[in-house]
Amino acid sequence: MGGKTRRKLWSGRFSGETNRLVEVFTASLPFDARLFDHDIEGSIAHCRMLDRQGIIPPADAARIVEALGGIREEIRSGAFRFVQTDEDIHMAVERGLIERIGPVGGKVHTGRSRNDQVSTDMRLYLRGEIGDILTLVAGLQRTFLDLARREVDTILPGYTHLQKAQPVLLAHYLLAFREMLERDAQRFAECLERVNVMPLGSAALAGTSLPLDRKYTAKLLGFRALTANSMDAVSDRDFVAEFIFDAGLLMMHLSRLCEDLIIWSSGEFGFVEIADAYTTGSSIMPQKKNPDVAELVRGKTGRVYGNLVRVLTILKGLPMTYNRDLQEDKEPLFDTVDTVKASLMVLIGMAGNLGFNRQRMLEEAAKGFSTATDVAEYLVTKGVPFREAHGIVGRLVAYCIAKEKGLEEISLREFRKFYTGFDDGVYAVIPVKKAVNARVTLGGTAKREVLRQIQEAEKKTGPGPRARGTGKRQAK
Repeated sequence: MGGKTRRKLWSGRFSGETNRLVEVFTASLPFDARLFDHDIEGSIAHCRMLDRQGIIPPADAARIVEALGGIREEIRSGAFRFVQTDEDIHMAVERGLIERIGPVGGKVHTGRSRNDQVSTDMRLYLRGEIGDILTLVAGLQRTFLDLARREVDTILPGYTHLQKAQPVLLAHYLLAFREMLERDAQRFAECLERVNVMPLGSAALAGTSLPLDRKYTAKLLGFRALTANSMDAVSDRDFVAEFIFDAGLLMMHLSRLCEDLIIWSSGEFGFVEIADAYTTGSSIMPQKKNPDVAELVRGKTGRVYGNLVRVLTILKGLPMTYNRDLQEDKEPLFDTVDTVKASLMVLIGMAGNLGFNRQRMLEEAAKGFSTATDVAEYLVTKGVPFREAHGIVGRLVAYCIAKEKGLEEISLREFRKFYTGFDDGVYAVIPVKKAVNARVTLGGTAKREVLRQIQEAEKKTGPGPRARGTGKRQAK
């Protein structure tokens, strides 16, 4: 920024200059300049409405619209000169407009305030960003679907409390994250409905005496509805808080995935290999291959949570209506958008290139008495109440631990020490593949049910591109 000191566009009632430190302290231009496209888009629509309503002459409106288009191209190319006294992107554009076409440029602000203008800009901005995020979410969903198709026969141990629980299909695990993302997409779509409401024409807080046609402006800008109350319109930032909350839930889901991948890629687990392109090395230990991308996504989740707390704290004590505190909503919003989009983009590539150690997963799935529940359910088919069957199998497991045997190694005579009704059929429920495919309830992990889930998901998400990364890393 540069340029000589000049009078501000709002300085009519002031006789003194603004303190230099105050100018720097109050300026939002360093971060809200990214709204320039949306600010100019809103100004052009507002100007066309003023022309249509006969509030400004057609010739003046045409000059303003043409000059605004020129300013947009200059900002895009980097040729536009910002100055410290601009304060924000709205005043920068208006100042540039007046410099180009003279006092006529000042007519663009007829019937509006920066209060309704900035809210409109942010809604236009967020409307586009939500669309981009929904596209990225769908891309990650397609990646999970592709992996699920590929790994539909891969068995791994399922965990509760980070202890081996029951065997499941890896495809079932992957589809769980697709479901999480489906809820995220629904939330963002619902948020978009509330974002897509136009506050322009509310002016400072009370509307205006000029005969604006807000519906026409909304039509030009593609808003589905108008704000109903001018006081609420200029002070509402619910849509910002809601978006960041939705983003926080999405990041939480991504973080949970990354936590699993970090653990699974360790030597102690050895379930997954993350491609070299998505890992880094150590500055001192030459053998290291670190899951830094996954760790950073996990870490950036806290950043988004912090942005939500920041916005909610800004809003919690504001008197009606607009207050300058609201200037502080943009940086957490912009940071959240950037963080979410970057995380989704990098995870689409990383997830699509994962290599799974299928043999290691299968071996571990068979450990820890993971089919003990299946033995209990076998007893239920014999007429044993489940709670009693639970106790029988619990004692049986304790016996196996003491004898250092697996369930499949116990003789029928040993089984009958715990319940005389055991027969050879018990051995059919113990293998992990049998156990997995026995879970045929809707939403369960049996292969036929998982294939049905994939088909249903494909109807919603579409087939998408095939996951990359086949070959040696998948064939361990």
